[in-house]
Order: sequence, then structure tokens, then C-alpha cells
Amino acid sequence: MSDTARNVMIDSQLRPVGVGDRELIAAFRAVDREAFLPEGLKVLAYRDRAIPTNEGALLAPAALGLLMQALQLGAGQSLLIIGPGADYAKALAIELGVDAVTVTGDKLTKGKAKDAPFDAILILGAIDELPKTIVDQLADGGIIASGVADQGVTRLAVARKVGGCVALDPFTDVQVPVLDQFSRKPAFTF
Repeated sequence: MSDTARNVMIDSQLRPVGVGDRELIAAFRAVDREAFLPEGLKVLAYRDRAIPTNEGALLAPAALGLLMQALQLGAGQSLLIIGPGADYAKALAIELGVDAVTVTGDKLTKGKAKDAPFDAILILGAIDELPKTIVDQLADGGIIASGVADQGVTRLAVARKVGGCVALDPFTDVQVPVLDQFSRKPAFTF
């Protein structure tokens, strides 16, 4: 793919939804999104939608940009990235000077406790509930950004951990894939 496709993605997908952080825009400009997709899907790299892959789905550029911007990342911070497409998000974080580690596959809800605490946590998809195992890995005062699923609607949400507590606050409606590992367990109700 070309630099032109990346520039069009930035100008037609990221900026119109409010992604304006200069360093983050520069990171999106520097990292080849298609390098993180299998050969047959590279042609879809800069489309404005999530791209299904064998490990899940690579988030749409606008959703990823909004989540990363909400984290207010700065050089030297530590970031835990959870979910499909984590390597692309990690490459963007590295461009920002952030020390990032990833969790993919079937251990999403476990996080990476051995590297905790993290200044920020990015969950690449929508969740029904946030497990305590993940909250415990966020430093007090740290920020977490994720999609949240609510009765069939997904929203992007952000929270700061204060006094050991996190309450995700939705800030925009955006369609993102739901991460089944973060599904609420069925419970009997009357």
C-alpha cells in the first residue's frame, strides 16, 4: 500500500471523528497497517471498518485512534494492550515512545500480571464486564480505554483508576467487535 492510502485514512477517518493529537497522527502516518494483516487482506488495510482475521478483528482506524487518544499516552509510560490486532497497536505505541506489552489469544482476561502495574491499559474490542484481574494490573491513577457492549450497542469508554476502583465512562457510540472472553456469565433472573 502507499503513503497516499495512509494519508487518506488520517484525513477521512481519524481527523473527522476528533483524533487530532499530533504525535498520535504521526504514529498512524509512520506505521504500515497492512504489515499487520495476512496477504489476502492487505488490500483492506485502510478501510473504515474492523477487519476480521484468524485471531479476531483488527479495529477500524477511527475506533483505535479514539481509544488511543483517550489514554493520553506519553513517552516512557507503560501500556498493556489486550486483544486482536495488538501488534499494530503496539507499533503505534512504540512510535509514541511508550513501553507496550501485548496479550492475545485465549488469555485476554488474564492480562500480564508479571509486568504490572501499567500506566494505561487498552482493550481492543467491546467487553460486557471488566475483570478484577485486569483492574488490578492498572496503576492507581492509570487510564483504561475499551469498547463496552450494552444491549447490542457498542460504545468506546475510558476510566481512570482511583482508590482501586474503575468505572468505564462511555464517550462515543462506535461499532467495535465484542470480545467473547469478556462476556458476562449467564445468570438466572426472574
